[in-house]
Amino acid sequence: MGMPEKYLDATLVPAGVILMGLYHVYLVYKIAHHPKTTVIGLNNINRRLWVHAIMKERMKNGVLAVQTIRNSIMASTLLASTAITLCSVVGLLLGVGNRPDEFTLYGRTGSVTSSLKCMLVLVCFLVAFVCHAQCVRYYSHVSFLITTPPPLEAEMEGCDAHAEYVSTVFNKGAYFWSLGLRAFYFSLPLFLWNFGPIPMFVCSCCLLSFLHSLDTTNSLSTFYNNGCKRGVTN
Repeated sequence: MGMPEKYLDATLVPAGVILMGLYHVYLVYKIAHHPKTTVIGLNNINRRLWVHAIMKERMKNGVLAVQTIRNSIMASTLLASTAITLCSVVGLLLGVGNRPDEFTLYGRTGSVTSSLKCMLVLVCFLVAFVCHAQCVRYYSHVSFLITTPPPLEAEMEGCDAHAEYVSTVFNKGAYFWSLGLRAFYFSLPLFLWNFGPIPMFVCSCCLLSFLHSLDTTNSLSTFYNNGCKRGVTN
């Protein structure tokens, strides 16, 4: 065998984690500086436009806005419940079995190593739960802010600061939604680490390819750059 078994965990696992970290550093840079080339950036723009459109006619669009946000709250609640349930399952697995540490083709095995792997998966699910709970919090705020009239002085001056604030709160909830989903995604290669560093590394590479196809878009960027400039800041 070209590589001793004891070096598999020390090389493939950090390589997979570093690849995922570098990809998300790149994604954050694209969202911050070139948002129209990413799905997250385009969705932020669309949510801002939607909030401004809804708040221009609050009495007419209020029911539509509340129903739309309610659906988002229900989805976040479902994912938060799923995350905390999986935390309970992983917590039970932490107390199962005690074996001496040893090296095999599937990486390092043993009670300490298995507990570490389960703990990392548990952390992912806890992060997912907290993020989706925060998502519900922000969406709940938006559900009444979006139908609240702006202060009289701002309305007389034609100021859109109130709608801009509501759209900012809305986008913060969406950011927590994305972070919660990323935590679920990250738990998959960490879970496969229980079957060895090779499945973990292969899953990390496949996951990065999958996420890249979901996160980037070029079909609408030209449209937003040329035909959708409405004075909305990114």
